[in-house]
Parts: sequence; C-alpha cells; structure tokens
Amino acid sequence: MAEKYNTREERRKQGQTQKQGQNKGPKKPTNMLKRIFLILVTFGIIGLVAGGAAMAYFISDAPELDDKLLKDPVTSKILDENGKLLAEIGKENRDYVNYEDIPDLVEEAFLATEDSRFYEHHGVDFLRLGSAVIANVKNGFGSEGASTLTQQVIKRSYLTPDKTIKRKVQEMWLSIQLERKYTKEEIFEMYVNKIFFANRANGILTASQTYYGKDLNELKLNEAAMLVGLPQSPSRYDPYKYPERAKERRDIVLHLMNKHGYITETEMKNAQSIDITEGLQEIDKSQIDTTAYDAFIDLVIEEVGDMGDYNVFTDGLEIQTTIDKDAQEYVYNMLNSDEIINYPSKDLQAGVTLLDTETGEIKAVGGGRNTTVKRGWNYATDAKRSPGSTIKPILDYGPAVEYLNWSTYHQIKDEEYTYSNGTPLKNASGRHYGTVTTREALARSLNIPALKTLQAVGLDRARDFATDLGIPFDKEITESAALGGGKDVSTLELAGAYSSFGNNGIYNEPHSVKKIVLRDKTTIKNKTESKPVMKDSTAFIVTDMLKSVMKEPYGTGRLANIPSLPVAGKTGSTNFTPEQRAANNIPSSGVKDSWMAGYTTNYTVAVWAGYDNASGEQMEYLGESSQRIPKFIFKNLMEHMAQSKETKDFDQPDSVVKVGVIKGSNPAVKANEYTPSSKITYEYYVKGHEPTQVTTEYEKIDSPGINASYNQESNEINLSWSYPKGNGNTQFEVKMSVDGGAQSVLKKSKDTSLTIPNPTPGSKYTFSVVALVDNQQSDPASTSVKIPAEAVVPEDTEDEKIEDPAEGENPEQETPAEGEEDKQDEDKNNNGENGNNDKNDNNGNNGNNDNNGNGNGNGNGNNDNNGNGNGNGNNTDDGNGNNGEDVEGGDDTTDPGTVEEEKPVETPDPDPNPDPDPNQDTE
Repeated sequence: MAEKYNTREERRKQGQTQKQGQNKGPKKPTNMLKRIFLILVTFGIIGLVAGGAAMAYFISDAPELDDKLLKDPVTSKILDENGKLLAEIGKENRDYVNYEDIPDLVEEAFLATEDSRFYEHHGVDFLRLGSAVIANVKNGFGSEGASTLTQQVIKRSYLTPDKTIKRKVQEMWLSIQLERKYTKEEIFEMYVNKIFFANRANGILTASQTYYGKDLNELKLNEAAMLVGLPQSPSRYDPYKYPERAKERRDIVLHLMNKHGYITETEMKNAQSIDITEGLQEIDKSQIDTTAYDAFIDLVIEEVGDMGDYNVFTDGLEIQTTIDKDAQEYVYNMLNSDEIINYPSKDLQAGVTLLDTETGEIKAVGGGRNTTVKRGWNYATDAKRSPGSTIKPILDYGPAVEYLNWSTYHQIKDEEYTYSNGTPLKNASGRHYGTVTTREALARSLNIPALKTLQAVGLDRARDFATDLGIPFDKEITESAALGGGKDVSTLELAGAYSSFGNNGIYNEPHSVKKIVLRDKTTIKNKTESKPVMKDSTAFIVTDMLKSVMKEPYGTGRLANIPSLPVAGKTGSTNFTPEQRAANNIPSSGVKDSWMAGYTTNYTVAVWAGYDNASGEQMEYLGESSQRIPKFIFKNLMEHMAQSKETKDFDQPDSVVKVGVIKGSNPAVKANEYTPSSKITYEYYVKGHEPTQVTTEYEKIDSPGINASYNQESNEINLSWSYPKGNGNTQFEVKMSVDGGAQSVLKKSKDTSLTIPNPTPGSKYTFSVVALVDNQQSDPASTSVKIPAEAVVPEDTEDEKIEDPAEGENPEQETPAEGEEDKQDEDKNNNGENGNNDKNDNNGNNGNNDNNGNGNGNGNGNNDNNGNGNGNGNNTDDGNGNNGEDVEGGDDTTDPGTVEEEKPVETPDPDPNPDPDPNQDTE
C-alpha cells in the first residue's frame, strides 16, 4: 500500500510540477503582446502629435473669414493663348433671396439632397465623415465626400475645389468658425445664393426665374427638385441639353426627399412621372453679343465646368485658353459681314471650327451668323447634323486601310448596286464609272464604292474606328452610315476626327482650356485625351487620297483648294426626303446641309452651312451657289492662317511605300524601267502589301544607228540615222552641242536625216538621237564631227577668184562674196538650221508640212510637230477640256436624307426630276 501511496504521491507531485511548467509557458506570448501594444500606443501618440502638428500648420495657413467673400462672387479672368486678358466673367445675373423668403419646399429639397443633418452638426458632420473615410479607404481618397452645406459655403468662398488633405482640414476648421459666427439660417442663405445652376444662373432665385419664369414660392415639387439637383454638376444636368440626365438627377432628389420624410411616396411618384421639360421656358437671350469672342468663351465656360467643381462666375479663376485672337476675329468677321463671303440670305447659318492639327487646341470657332445673344445657340458645337460624305474617310476608307491594308490603288467596281435589304443605291451623278481606284472613288465621292468598302470592313470595326476618332455611335450602325446616315455630328467633332489623319494617327481631344490657376495660385492643367487611334500608314494613305479630292480635275473639293498649300479635305452634303421636296417645292438640286472639312499639317477646319428649318415652317434649302459657301469659308480661313506660319507637307512614314503601277492593271502590276511614263500611275501601299508582279509588256528599245559627215563643198554637216524596227509612229528627237556646250533640241519628227549649214570653222559638233516608240524612249545614239579650222568656201556662180587681202587689211575678217550677203539674210529669216526640210522653200514662218519651225526657228506651223526646239510654234490645246465647277447636289433616287457626293467635273447633271423610290429609307 505504501508503495502504491508513494507512487500516487510521486504522481501528484509530478502533476503539480507539470502544471507549474504549463503555467510558465504562456508568459512569453503575453509579454510579446504587451510590447506590441506599447509600440502601437507609442506610434499612435507620435501619429497624433504629428497629425496634430500638421493640422495646426494647415489651420495656421487658412484664410480669415471675410463677410464680403461670403456673399459676393469673385470674377474670373479669361486669357488668350499668349496669356493676355481676353475677358472677365462674374458678378452678373444674380438675384439675392433672404432666408425668410425661401419656401419650406425648396429648403427641404436642399437638406434632403445635400445635408440632412444640417441643423444638428456644428459645421462638420462627423458621422457622415466616418462613412466617407471608410469609402475613401476602400476606393481611394476623394471617392466620396462628406461636405456639409457649411463646408460648401467655405469652399466656394475661400478655398479651391481640389481634393487634398490640407484643403479639407482648412475647410473643416473654417466651417466650425463660420458656425460660431453665424446662425444656421444665415449660412443656408449664403449657400443658396452662392451656388451656380448653369445657363448664367447664379443663386436659387435666379435659377427659378431663368428656368421657369417663377418666384420661389410658385415652384411645384418637380420643379424645385430639378433645380436642387443641378448644382452637383450644372453642365451635365442641363435640362435643355441633356433632358434624360436632368430627369434622372431630379428623380434622385425626389427619392431623397421621400427617404427623409419630407414628401410621401405618392407625391414622389407623381412628381417623377412629370416630363422634365414641362414648365421650362426659353432661356433669356436679351443680352446682345457685342464681341467676336463670345462663341469661344461659351466653350471655355462649359469646359471649365467639366474639369471639376469650378465655377467661372464665382470662383475667381484665371483661365488660360487656346484662342488665337486674330483667327477668332477673322472667323467672326467672315460670318457676320459680306466682306469675305457673299451670303444669299441673312437666315442662312454656318458653324466653323478651327483646330491646331497637332495638339487639338481650338483656335477659333464660328458660333453662327448674325449673332444677337450671349451664350446662345452655338452652331459650331451645339448644332449637330448628318455629315453626308464627309463621313466616308472616317467610316469607310480609313477602316479599310487600317484593317484590310488597302492602298490608294485598290480596285472597286462602280456598278448598279443595292443595300443588303434590296434598296437601290445610286451615285449623285446618276452614272457608273466602272472599275475605279479607292483614290478616284473617294475623290469623286462615289456612293456605291463607299458602301462596298463599308461592307468589306464590317459594321462593327467601322463603328469602333469612328468612336476612337471622337464620333461615338450610341447604337449599332446600319449600312446607310457609309454615306453619313445614322449619326449627327458638330463641326467640333468632325474637325477633331479629321485632325487625327493629319497628325499621323494621333487623336487629341479638341479643347479650349490649357490650364486654370486657382485663387491660391494652384495650377490645374487640362488633362485632355490624347491617344493613337490608327497606324501612321493609314493616316498618310487617307491623307494622300484626300489631297486628290482637292487637286484632281475630278475631285469634288477643287473650289476649296489652295494651290500653294499641301492640303487634304472632303466635301459633303445631305438630302431632303421626297416628301419634304414635294411639300416645300424644293428642286432636285437643292440640299439640306453642306459640309467642308480638311486639314494641313498646321490647322484643321470643319465648316457646316444650312438653315434651321423649324418644325411646321416652310423649309429652306441650299441652292447650287449656296452649297459652295463652306468651300469658300474653308479656303479663305486656311489661306489667312497660312500667312503667318509655314505649312509643311505631310511626311511619308517608313510604313508606306510608293509604287509605280501599270494604269488599269487589276490586280496591280508594277511598272518596269522601260514602261512609258504615260502608262504609269504612282500609288501608295502599306509596306509589305505592295504588288510583286512586274510587267513584261515593255522591253528596252534599240538605239538608232547614227552617222554624221562634213561636206566641204557645201560647207554643211549631213546627219542621218537609221532605225529598222521603227513603225509609223516612231519619232526621233535630235539634239546638238557645240564644243562641249549645252545641248539644244534641233527637231523632233519622223525624219531620219538633217542638214546643218554653215558650221563654225574649228568647232566640234556633237549630235545625239533618241528613238521614241509608243511613249518609250531609247538610249541616245551619239556621234561628233570636227569642222576644219579653215573651211573651204565654195566658188560663186561666176567663178571669181578670191584675191589675197591687200596690205593693211584684216585677214581674219570675212567679207561675203557678191550675193552671199543676201543668202545670209535669207538664212537669218530661216533661222539657219531649219526651214522646211521636205520642200526646202526656206520660208520658215509659214510652212505647212510635218516639221515646221524646228531648231532655233520661229516657225508658226500648224500641224503635228510645230514649234519644237527653240521655236515658238502654236500648238492646238488637247488638254482636259472643261475646268468649270460642277454643282453638288442630292439625288432623290439615292438613300433619302443623305447626299452622297458632289458631281464630278466631266459628268453632266442627272435628270433634274428623277422619280424617287417611295420605299427608300430616310435618315
């Protein structure tokens, strides 16, 4: 038993020992936790001290409260591209309202939307701040705000709108100070009178009168909610420009009012069901526009608002813009006078955008003609119309080069054709041109090749390409988009897209603001979009084709061409529907809109002209002369801008090769070195996609056999040549040089011999003859003749002996024998070497055979080979004929609503009264 007891005792003691060992184990992690806690507390204290010091520093740098700044707006300065003052904006269109005159409905809408705990906090809502901090930790600083109405008053009065910790600390500090100095009612009054509501409306009372023509106590629930929703982003929620956005924002305000118990659910739903435009009145346009800059300033005001929470009317900003004052004044004068362009009617409107091709900076805008209001309708930016054929480089040919590597020579058959749904399509000229190159198809603005090109590219890729160029489509495009259907654009958007082609495929978002300087001198640069949207090969190839639009005889843009400038461009126009023509007595040549867009390496210009054609009124149209106005505006503006800046040509990138191709070959065949120049066209290809087959049709032709000798008896050189392979069309060009001097052409004819009388003694005469066969040229065959120093003069008819000169006479002076002087005079009339070789009648002035007036003669022959050499023969012009301008116009038999092209030069006008297809789609 004792043994067992001892054993239990030992076990008990052993267990106690183990427990003591177990109790000692956890002491180590406990000590570690204590140390970590102490370290964290230490860091926390340090952080609090550092944070407190930083806050104290920020607070010490905060501005003092100023009653004047709390109630009065601060003007903003707008500067031109050189930093010089253009205009000052602010202190305008503001009606002040006292707190006691603010209806409960308006106050409740503001409180529900902006600060539901306004009457509970002391300037800073720490509960709301806490949730915002959590959101900022998750999504990044500045992702969610917690500003109270008091803080917004401070921000709009003293501080900058940028989201920084320093500004936030100062804002909170000043808000607490403001709450100590003023009552809640006074602060609310400051807020509703200071905020901006777009359309030049500053303060809630001005906004109520601007949008609804009412005092505040007359506003309905839906109206008050719409106004209260505006300040968050006035430009974005403008009900006139963006009614859908405005309705969405209004409905949110109504939802918040219901959530916080200010209105019932029934009241909310009833108000949300009301159309957003109900009750809206026209914007007051009573302020007369007296400057050339107002259309541009409109863009600046909108753009500043888009850059952030900035208000040019109240924030005291310094805004450096991109405007070229000289260009803006020129555009304004061109649209609002007849000094440069003769306008047919005061009602004809136009919009113009001038961009810097390389940067996207807006240099000038033409907001319209006969402008009478500030901040009115801007025809350069607000007016959006179907672009017609100006869309073809953007939606058809640009994507074809980008995705399919098409060249300027790519062949398309222009033939009878229909849309995929069977609707017929025609060119505006009413005729077909057979197989044409992409260059010719675009320059002639042919519709059928344009549609075929879009079909080859695919609708989705075409849409994506246009979207990258700043022309997004809201929905899927249809085939009518190939000609401009389905998407309305402004001149600003069109200029931005075209500038990408002139800028090696780089798109820069058009912008009017370079930077903003805030009141605390903080600089905010405008971060505009800049991105590559196409290959440089695409940009160059499309540009070269658009050059043909301007310069080729068949190009539709010839009237806009500036011969001294490398310029690319495209015309466009849109059509009326058959019903519109019939109802308004519009002729087939009349069009709805006329466009001109183009660029140099320096500037891009887009121009629109047309009429407003308000609903229910008699529609006006652009006649044949009026359709040319955009071309004249384009040309005059481009010429004006080129006066002060050198215009360089577009550089061919390494990704593009220039290839000589046999005209009409399909597939393309490269010319060889023997191909006549008249058979070659030089086209551009994406490197690696140029043709490889070389023509075998043309070979090197033989050189003539040539012989020359001097006849002492007649004192003349006899030159002859042979060409046994010649045919009836073979011609020979003969050149001569004396003693190594410059060569001169003696004659160009079918003859095989030539006589040169009276060569200079002691001189060396060198001749070369080239064979010309079917526009091919052989290598020259050459020979030389040395004339003896003393040529033997033939005896005269009387065999008189020439005596030695008497003593004292000059032996070097030649005295003509009797009768020889007359012969020399005759030679002068004949100009020595020429005369009429076939008949030898030596009457070089009036010969009528095949070789008159050659060499140095002045013969005025009227047959095949007149006036060669140095002669002054008068050939009959066999040029290109008519250079007159064809009128652009619509064709009712094409897709209604879209005019597809301008008529090419050699094409007669189509039937002026074509029978329209009533089943066609209209745009």
